[in-house]
Amino acid sequence: MTDLLKLLDLTGDGITHILDTADFLKKEWKQKRKHDFPAGKTLAMIFSKNSTRTRVSFETGIYQLGGQGIFLSNADSQLGRGEPVADTARVLSRYCDGIMIRTFAQSEVEAFAEYADVPVINGLTDDFHPCQVLADLQTIRERKGKLAGLRVCYIGDGNNMANSVAVGAIKCGMSVALACPEGYRPLPQVVAYAQSAGDFELTADPRAAAKGADVIFTDVWASMGRESEAAARRDAFRGYCVDDAIMSLAGKDCMVQHCLPAHRGEEITEKVFEEHAAEIFDEAENRLHAQKAVMYLLMR
Repeated sequence: MTDLLKLLDLTGDGITHILDTADFLKKEWKQKRKHDFPAGKTLAMIFSKNSTRTRVSFETGIYQLGGQGIFLSNADSQLGRGEPVADTARVLSRYCDGIMIRTFAQSEVEAFAEYADVPVINGLTDDFHPCQVLADLQTIRERKGKLAGLRVCYIGDGNNMANSVAVGAIKCGMSVALACPEGYRPLPQVVAYAQSAGDFELTADPRAAAKGADVIFTDVWASMGRESEAAARRDAFRGYCVDDAIMSLAGKDCMVQHCLPAHRGEEITEKVFEEHAAEIFDEAENRLHAQKAVMYLLMR
């Protein structure tokens, strides 16, 4: 692994290696032990989209590894004034040991990786959210003791989370059911991969998808940049709320995962969210540990 652009680029063993490293680093952090990551590494952190968890977890993570994060919004760099990605990537490669980017187009992250001479990490695009799903898989494995053989259900928009959940779960030997309305389906390349590589179901019926699930995922109905579609999406996603009726169809001890922020009363009820808050905030914490693992493996 030279970059982390999307989970489609990794093998199942590659994902497991990241998760094992994340578990190791989390244990070391909890026990306040030192590690062998070289001191003084710098991570350029480019944000075209606002963030809470991505920024704080990456900035804290590189600090805990003994390095420093450099925050760059569009207003803080020449990207905001139209400098080509290729030029920015080549310049940052001369200064920094890694580049993390949270942006809209997946093609922008791919272009950074093409022109940079240092590792590039996808902090989120409209198509994929690999770091989040690595944290999710770490959380599920911590709580369930395994990944292979579990049934994963995702209910909601076929967005970057749906794409990454489907790929990551199947690569780890899990079965996957996605429930998305017509017109809000995952990327065709993701559906094609999932259908060819594992036990995968794509349906418009959230109740069918939830049946027997060990883990239920959901996400906001209008992702960042889609706010103008919020009203239309509320109509399209009526019946896709993770509520008591949905949870009653899931398997015993079913987990709930939400990448946050959550819109209680839309994609998930307040009651279900709070009943599964410990799992959801473990998931949020594991962004720190999973991303430290990615940086440790790529930048060491």
